[in-house]
Amino acid sequence: MSKNLVVQAPPHIHSQESTRRLMLLVLISLLPALVAATCLFGLRALLLSACCIVFCVGFEYLACRMWKRPNSIGDLSAAVTGLLLALNLPVTLPIPMAAIGCFFAIVIVKQLFGGIGQNFVNPALAARVMLLVSFAQPMTHWVLPGQPASPDAVTSATPLGMLALEGSGELPSYWQLFIGMHGGSLGETCIAALLIGGVFLLLTKVIRPVIPLTYLGAVAVFCFLLGEDPLYHLMSGGVVLGAFFMATDYSTCPITDKGKFIYALGCAVITVVIRCFGSYPEGVSFSILLMNLCTPLIDRLCVTRPFGSHLEKKKEEVA
Repeated sequence: MSKNLVVQAPPHIHSQESTRRLMLLVLISLLPALVAATCLFGLRALLLSACCIVFCVGFEYLACRMWKRPNSIGDLSAAVTGLLLALNLPVTLPIPMAAIGCFFAIVIVKQLFGGIGQNFVNPALAARVMLLVSFAQPMTHWVLPGQPASPDAVTSATPLGMLALEGSGELPSYWQLFIGMHGGSLGETCIAALLIGGVFLLLTKVIRPVIPLTYLGAVAVFCFLLGEDPLYHLMSGGVVLGAFFMATDYSTCPITDKGKFIYALGCAVITVVIRCFGSYPEGVSFSILLMNLCTPLIDRLCVTRPFGSHLEKKKEEVA
């Protein structure tokens, strides 16, 4: 048999890309959201983000030492997890609680299962849900931009919270949603900044457009069918942040374009169902985590079988 026809173990294609470069591009893409959060909520937003990054990098280093693995803090994945987690937190969250979330994301969700590429759910989102369940009041303490970022500040419902509780306040305008002049977590408020970062990821080919376009488009369609305002739902909550920066995580999303489409469609369905019929006003984190768990099954159904597979040989024998 010719050597050119010998099937070897993947990967078969080598490129100049590295984990460090990809993570660096993701960090750059998140900078507009971080700058916007700092302008809207003050230096406390920058402090919280810096602490989350430091905690995640520190826990990554300690975990690698404890399990006697090669030091992986140089690939910047822990820094990305820390910044993503910070962008999913309210600006008033106490630093010790953020540290607990960082420990859960890095040690429990990531390193306990083998490190980067082995985690079956997104570490930042898993940590956010853990914090939301464990510290419900601090995790839902939203303040308006310009207010003091302290636990004693006057709280304000998020736009989705106002939609869920009709008459609870005057809804922000589309423009206010676009520039971030409303309550919410650090990274979900300013849609303009998120779109700049998302377009950067698409142009640098860090992510493919299948997941974000399917996710956002399906949310709009389902909201329209349910009689909701599609544009308002797209610009409220964390759907843009989730579509571009968390649902596209390499380790937890399907491999093929067909699989990515099914995965993003599932995220959209669960998000809209929770928003419109659930007890939580927001469903992005839960939807992505649930679809993360479905990724192995989606891959199994959608990955093309290689020529000469066992199934094809069986069919030939039956024929």
